[in-house]
This record gives sequence, structure tokens and C-alpha cells, in this order.
Amino acid sequence: MFEFAWWWALVLLPLPLLIRLMPARQRAQSAALRVPKVGQEFSVSEQKVASNRGRLLLASLAWLCLILAAARPQWLGEPVNVPAEGRDLMIAVDLSGSMKVEDMQVNGRQADRLMMIKHVLGDFIERRIGDRLGLILFADTAYLQAPLTYDRETVAQLLDEAVIGLVGEQTAIGDAIGLAVKRFETRKDSNKVLILLTDGQNTAGNISPKQANELAVAHDVTIYTIGVGADQMLVQSFFGNRRVNPSQELDEEMLTTLAQSTGGQYFRARDTQSLEAIYARLDELEPVERESRQMRPQSALFFYPLATGLLLSVLICLPSLFSWWSVSRRKAL
Repeated sequence: MFEFAWWWALVLLPLPLLIRLMPARQRAQSAALRVPKVGQEFSVSEQKVASNRGRLLLASLAWLCLILAAARPQWLGEPVNVPAEGRDLMIAVDLSGSMKVEDMQVNGRQADRLMMIKHVLGDFIERRIGDRLGLILFADTAYLQAPLTYDRETVAQLLDEAVIGLVGEQTAIGDAIGLAVKRFETRKDSNKVLILLTDGQNTAGNISPKQANELAVAHDVTIYTIGVGADQMLVQSFFGNRRVNPSQELDEEMLTTLAQSTGGQYFRARDTQSLEAIYARLDELEPVERESRQMRPQSALFFYPLATGLLLSVLICLPSLFSWWSVSRRKAL
């Protein structure tokens, strides 16, 4: 769609015609038309302008182009939906050494816990249209891998590139929560949600889970905790295969307290299907922000008539410049 941003500037179009319709005596008393000239100024009489119809036509076109440029013509593109201020959702993923345990299955193949999280979490991230997503990775300490952003593809890619042991072998749950709360401090008008996935208990970090919990409550951060790991798996030993509980170090009591005290919930992900069900449940508890605004991309077009007007102005001045150059050359000879 084409439009003029300052359409009222078009009322200046008939200004030269109004001046021309003024009585001749009044025009003579007001001012003569002065045109800049290299080295001097000179007046052009009305009779000379009238006789030079070509220059008059060029001047009219130049004036038209300049007025059109002043009216700021622009092209409006198709409406684009822009998400309104919605929720901020931070995802904290455990990269401690215990995440190497291969007690999960992905597409019928044995996989470690981190691979299963990546497989399911990628679909969850893709569905969060309209929310700002962030990614925190933690082990011995916690660090921000992706700040809060609408760029879901980048968040999913950074999660996919995460590797176990990147920041150590232990588990700093308190640090992960504290870092998320800190990143939420500048967000005032949004739902602040943290999804924390871990398979163990807090064994490292500068902030205890209790202290982190107090920070989250004070800053209205809702925490959903997910305990990852199967209840049993077969391991080979000298005496043959035996069943063990690979999740015996999972501190479910602590994770439950963190979630319930902040208004969230604790979930148990024992396999791929249960984790998918958890994310579906999270979609219900924290629905995607549906409200949005529309904007239309604008492309400025004023430089086209402006450049044309300037070019026509140069063409108008060329005869005078050529005449001045010829006179100067004759005087020099």
C-alpha cells in the first residue's frame, strides 16, 4: 500500500501558480526571482522566464518532485504480527556427569539423559511462539547460554550444542535458580517462569537451594522442576545382569519444595513419553501468549522524487553556467 506520511505538504503544490497570478506590479515590488550563479547573482525577469518555456517546465517538475519528497511517500508492506509483552520463560538444563547415564530411549535406541532432553525439549521450544525464551546450563556453576529472546531457533541450536561436562561434573542447582532470578530482575510486566531439569541433588555452587528459593519467592519467579532419570535399568556385572535404580541420588523432596513454594509443580520424567507429557502439561499451566499487535513494515520512497528534483535543478542552471563560462572565456582572451 502506498501513502504519504506528511500528506498535508501537498497543499504547497500550487504556491508558484499563486505567486504567478499576483498582479504584475505587486510581484515586481515583492522580489525578483534570484537564481544562484557561480561567482555572482542575477535577476531573471518575468518576460525571460515566460519566453523560456523549457526551463519553466523543468522548474515546475522540480517543484513537484521536491513537494512530493517533502510529503514523505512510503510503501507499507503486509501486516506482521508482533508478540505483545508476554511471559519470560527460562530453561535451566543440568550438564553434570550423571547426565551421561544411558537409561533413556530415543527413537528405539538407548540414549543418555541429555540426549533425551534435547530430543523432547526442542519441540517444546518450537511451540513457544510469543514467549521470550532463555537458556541456562549448569554443573559446577551456572552460566547463561542464551539471554531472553524471541529467537527460538537460536535457543534450540544452543541447547543442541551443549555437551556433558562443559562446566564440570557436579550440580549447582542453587546457582542456576539464582542466575535465572537475576536475569528476570529487569522484567517487570511479565510472567517469570523457570523450568529446571536435573537428575541429582545440589552438590556445588555458591548459593544453596534454600537461598535460591527465597530469591525466587521474593521476585515472583515461578519454578517448575523436572526430575530426570529412570527408576530401574539393567547393568552388566561379574555375576550377570542385575537391576539397579539409576536415580537414587535424585533429591525429589528438594525439587518439590522449590516448585510448590513458588507456585509451580514438580514433575518426574522417567522416559521420553513422560517428559513429552510434562511439556504438554506445561503448555496448559503456562499457555503461549496469544495476544499480539500488528505492524506494517515501511519502506521510505522520498529519495526518488528528491533525487529527480535535484537533477532537474541542475539542468535548469546549466544554460546560465554555460553562458557565464563563455563570457568569462571571451574576457580572458
